[in-house]
Amino acid sequence: MSIRLTRRSLLGAAAATALMPPLLGMSSRGARAQENSLHLGTAQPFTFETLIQRAEAAAKTAYRSPYRPAPEVTQEIDYEAWGKIKFNTDLSPYAREGSGGAYPVVFFHLGQYFQKSVRMHLVQDSTAREVMYSPSYFAMPDDSPARRLPEDSGFAGFRLQEWWGADDWRTQDWVAFLGASYFRAIGALGQYGLSARGVAINPAVPDAPEEFPDFTDFYIAESPDPEQPVTVYALLDGPSVTGAYRFTMTRGQDRSKGVLMDIECTLFLREDVKRLGLMPLTSMFWYAEYGRARMEDWRPEVHDSDGLALWTGAGERIWRPLRNPTETRISAFGDDSPKGFGLLQRDRNFDHYRDGVFYDRRPSLWVEPLKPLGRGSVQLLEIPTDDEIHDNIGAFWVPEEAAVKGSRYDLSYRLHWVDQEPFPATNVAQVISTRYGRGGQPGKPRPQGVYKIAIEFDNPPVLTQIPYGVFPTIEVTTSRGEITRTLVEPVPGGNVWRAIFDLTVAGTDIVEMRGYMALDGKPLTETWLAQFAPNNPGG
Repeated sequence: MSIRLTRRSLLGAAAATALMPPLLGMSSRGARAQENSLHLGTAQPFTFETLIQRAEAAAKTAYRSPYRPAPEVTQEIDYEAWGKIKFNTDLSPYAREGSGGAYPVVFFHLGQYFQKSVRMHLVQDSTAREVMYSPSYFAMPDDSPARRLPEDSGFAGFRLQEWWGADDWRTQDWVAFLGASYFRAIGALGQYGLSARGVAINPAVPDAPEEFPDFTDFYIAESPDPEQPVTVYALLDGPSVTGAYRFTMTRGQDRSKGVLMDIECTLFLREDVKRLGLMPLTSMFWYAEYGRARMEDWRPEVHDSDGLALWTGAGERIWRPLRNPTETRISAFGDDSPKGFGLLQRDRNFDHYRDGVFYDRRPSLWVEPLKPLGRGSVQLLEIPTDDEIHDNIGAFWVPEEAAVKGSRYDLSYRLHWVDQEPFPATNVAQVISTRYGRGGQPGKPRPQGVYKIAIEFDNPPVLTQIPYGVFPTIEVTTSRGEITRTLVEPVPGGNVWRAIFDLTVAGTDIVEMRGYMALDGKPLTETWLAQFAPNNPGG
């Protein structure tokens, strides 16, 4: 599926750029000519309202794909060749005192996976000036195929570096917009991981190909104060949708706080859409403590996110462990104006990954609606994968009303790129692990079709209040099969409690389970939801 290529091209290539050495101090022999500054176009009036008007007008016209300069050449700029093309950070806008901004901008070059040209603009005092592309902004090897591109090729995207006053600003970035409508930010633990998108059009619709609309124009406005937000405006265009976006992004000098993004967007549908995914997130899940691919990889766990967290409009807290299924699956969680949802990385123990790419530091991403969403569903997309290079997880909001041509959507929401949930529940414990095994009784023959399921919960303020000698119950329901041999017990050496039960089920159809720990009928934990596949217990 196309989403697989997306992970390799958009995340893999972009991640590599963060590790590249800066241009400063390198020989300029690779550049066609030395430039002392960027070339800027004529100043034009600019407001967010006019950008919305442009999107609305475009929705009433036929779609035209963005400019692709010399596709036969960009096809030759593979991952390795693309990685050798480096923007001259001496030319970065907002890279010094008095520049009018705090966070230097670095532009991405076109390549095999990023072939569409994107226009860049700098905004000041309600006027915008386009950054006119020149190949001389980039250093590249003498034999780089990029040298054969036309002079007006354009950029692929951009990233924002850390504050220019920091010693590491040339090598450390904190947000990137690259490829289609994908963007991502660094988390509180200094790592990139999952991404967000402007919109998802027909993901996993059997009779309609998924579309990947593009951010075609960016407008960057900054403040000289690093504690003030950066504002980025974007114009979106695709076969079935147009849109205008305003990203108000807060970084600050305390990097342990992660990144906050306030997003306002207005979308206009050119065509009917069968599945309209709003506020979409995308991530990778190969396997966790459950579902390890036997003899395929030496690491205990490999994932950017390990679960979908939901905070419903009614206030219920839900945790749904992610799966790597054998076939593409969509799960829908109906709701009325949910308070939030997110793809989280709860497991922060390095020993559970044993990998120098530090999956334990990957950010969690929480979506906080800033105005009521109405009725609809949070939908979870899970796609089979056999490697970590593929993005196989998606989560997004789908409105209940049909998405028909001519519809308008006005959204306001906040993205939290953090290490912990921004609004943790204080009155219920959280799920910290889910494990599957053979059911039955130890020491006796294990019956066929019986599976042992163990769920662990942790939240000391809640669980430490359980009186000594009192044992909660596990309240579990299942879409089919039978639940037996339930047990709830404290785990020695901490404040963790474990619930264990057997599931007896025939056949291979998916089993939907729902459960929570309770005491005297009162929930002690968030609700655990799970899909279980008898023919693929770990997936």
